[in-house]
Amino acid sequence: MAALLWLLILSAFQAVAVLAQQRHFNITLGSSLTPVTNSSWFSPARRFAFGFYEQTNGYAVGISIVGMSKNTAVWTANRNSPVVPSSAFLLLTADGRLIVQVGGREISVINPSLAIASASMLDTGNFVLYSSDHNIIWQSFDNPTNTLLPGQHISAGQELFSSASEADDSLGIFRLKMQDDGNLVQYPVQTPDSASYAYYETGTDGVGNNVTLNLDDGGLLYLLNSSTISLRNLTKGGYPREKTIIYMMKIDADGIFRVYSHSLNQQNSSVIWSSTDDRCAPKGLCGLNGYCINIDDQVKCSCLPGFDFVMPGNWSAGCERNFTAETCRLKEDTSKYYAIRTVDNTRWEDISYAVLDTITKEDCQQACLQDCNCEAALFKDNECRKQRLPLRFGRRDMTNSNLALVKVGINALAEEGLPNQIEETTDKKLRIDILIAGITLAAFALLVLGISGFLIHRNHVWTYRKIQEIRSVQLCEDVAPQAFSYAELEQATSGFKEELGRGAFGTVFKGILAENQKVIAVKRLDKELVEGETEFQNEMKIIGRTHHRNLVRLLGYCLDGSRRLLVYEYMSNGSLAGVLFTPEKQPVWEERCGIARDIARGLVYLHDECDTQIIHCDIKPQNILMDDQFCAKISDFGMAKLLKKDQTRTYTAVRGTRGYVAPEWHRKLPVTVKADVYSFGVLLLELICRRKCVDWSLDENESVLEY
Repeated sequence: MAALLWLLILSAFQAVAVLAQQRHFNITLGSSLTPVTNSSWFSPARRFAFGFYEQTNGYAVGISIVGMSKNTAVWTANRNSPVVPSSAFLLLTADGRLIVQVGGREISVINPSLAIASASMLDTGNFVLYSSDHNIIWQSFDNPTNTLLPGQHISAGQELFSSASEADDSLGIFRLKMQDDGNLVQYPVQTPDSASYAYYETGTDGVGNNVTLNLDDGGLLYLLNSSTISLRNLTKGGYPREKTIIYMMKIDADGIFRVYSHSLNQQNSSVIWSSTDDRCAPKGLCGLNGYCINIDDQVKCSCLPGFDFVMPGNWSAGCERNFTAETCRLKEDTSKYYAIRTVDNTRWEDISYAVLDTITKEDCQQACLQDCNCEAALFKDNECRKQRLPLRFGRRDMTNSNLALVKVGINALAEEGLPNQIEETTDKKLRIDILIAGITLAAFALLVLGISGFLIHRNHVWTYRKIQEIRSVQLCEDVAPQAFSYAELEQATSGFKEELGRGAFGTVFKGILAENQKVIAVKRLDKELVEGETEFQNEMKIIGRTHHRNLVRLLGYCLDGSRRLLVYEYMSNGSLAGVLFTPEKQPVWEERCGIARDIARGLVYLHDECDTQIIHCDIKPQNILMDDQFCAKISDFGMAKLLKKDQTRTYTAVRGTRGYVAPEWHRKLPVTVKADVYSFGVLLLELICRRKCVDWSLDENESVLEY
C-alpha cells in the first residue's frame, strides 16, 4: 500500500516536472557558474552535470556524473591547461561565447562556428550548443576526450587521449585511435601510427575506411562499418539496462582502456572489461630510462642502474642520471670513469647506432666502455647493439633473455679497480649487511615477544572490562563508523569554533580531519540527559546500518564519559530551507524536481529497502541537506522509529515539527510510514510554491499554506 501511494505521488509530480522541463530546458545567454556555489548545469534527470569539478590545485570545466566522485568526469575542456582557480567564472555571454573568466583574462571553453544562442545538458551525457535557429552547432559527443558513453561513437581518424593521472585530467601519455584502415590501435603519444609503436590493436585493418567504435547502453563495445554491419564485439555486453546504472568506456591514465559500470544508487563503479590484464603492456608507462615490472598483478617502475626518478611518485616523468657523465672531448681514455651494470630480462625500443655480431657479454661490455658515444648496449644471442640514451619503452620480460648493459659512473676511490672487482666487493658488502640485519631483527623480535606477553597478561582483565563497557552502550558489531576521541574532534573543529546549525538535541560544527584534510560536520549533543543519550543510540543504530546516496553518511562517533558526538559528511550547500526560502538562492524548477526525486529515493530506501523498516518522523526542509552537486540527502535521525520485520505500525508519543506532522500523531492512532509520506507532501508544496508551510511574517490569511 505504501509503495502504491509513493507511485501515485511521484507520477503526479513527474507530470508537472515534464511540463517545467519544456519551459526551462535550455541554458540561456547570460547564465553563469562558479566553482564553489552554483557550480553546474544539470541534465533534466540530474544524471550528468556540465560545469566545474575539482582537480589537483584547482578546478576544471567539463561533464561529470552527478553524485559520483570527482574522478568520474567524462569530458574535459582545454586539456592542455584545464585547471583554473576557485575565483573563476564560467559564462555563456550575451554575444554567444562560452568562456571562463579569471580576473581580467578570458579563456575560451568551446569555439563553435556560429554564435551560441542556448545550450543543453542532456541525460545521455551529451552537452549541446544551439544556434539562433535551434540547430546544433557543437556537441560533446562529436568531440570526445578520454571517455565514450552509450550512444556515442569514435569515427575513423578520431582519437581518445588518457589523462595525466587519476587526479589530473590534462593530456596524458597514451592515445587510442580509430584508424582510417578500420583498425583500432593504442599508441604512446608523439609517436607515428606505426606497428612498431602499437601495444594494442583489434587486427581489423583492411575491413573498410569508415569503421566506428561504439558503446551501447548494455555495456557492449563493438566496431561497426559504414554498412551498419558489426565487425567485432570487444565486450560480451548484455549487462542490466537500468536507469540507475551508467556504462562508459575510458582510456585510463595507465594506458589501458576499460568499460566501467557506475551505480548511481551505491555511488560506486566497477570494471566489467579491460583491453588487457598486462599492466606493463602500455609502452612508456615508466617514462625514459625506466622499466616496468609486473608483480602479482601489481605494476611497479624501476630506473636503470645509476639513475633516479625525475619526480618521485610520477613514473611517467622517467629517470635521470645520478652522476655526472664525462664529455667525449677529453683526450684521455674516458672508459676508466665508468663501470657496466646489467639489467636482466628486459625489453627496450632498439635505436642502435652500431651492431656487433658473434661476441660474448664481456666483449660487449668492453666495446661499450671503450666507445665514448656508447651509453648502453642490448645483448642477446651473441649480438651487441650499442645505444645512446635515453632508453624507452622498457619492461621486465622473464621469457626474454635480453640483457641491458648500462654505463654507470664510478667514484674516485674505485677508479683504479676493475668493474668486476667493484661488483664483487659490493656483493660481499651486501651479504654482510644482510647477515647483520638478520641477527638484529631476530634479537628485536625476541624482545618484542617478551614485552608483548607481559602486556597481554597485565591488561587481560582491563581489556575484558572495556569490552563490557562498549557493549553497555548497545553498539552493534557491524557498526562501520570510526571511533574518535574527544580531543581529536576538538582539534578538528578548532575548539568547536565554526557553528553550522543548532537543533533540539545538539549543535553542529564544521571541522577538518588532520590526517587527510577531509571536511566534516561534528554534531555535539548539548543535553547530557536521557533524551540526548537516546538520540545518540538511535542515530548510531540507524545510520550505522544504512548507506544510500540520498542519506547523509555517518563517518564516526565519540564516546568520552558523558560527552557524545557524531561525525557526518560535510554538506557544503547547507540545508534545503536555507536554499529554498532565500530568494537569491532559490533553485529553478528542474532543480526543484531533482531535489524532490532525491528525497523520494531516500524515503523509499528507509521504508522499503532497509532490513529494518524506518520511519524518519521529522521530514522537513531543515533536515534535508545539499552536497556540492546540490544532491539532496536526508539527515537527523534523532527521532526515527524502527519497525520490526513483522510490524507495519506502532504507537508512540507525538514526534516531528508543527506543520509537517501527520494527523494520526494527534489522534493517538497507530503510526506507519504514511506519516513520512504526509510530511513529504507538505515539503512538495513548499518546493512548488517556494515558501514555508507556516510563515507568521505574512498576513493572517496567507500565513498558512493551504492544501
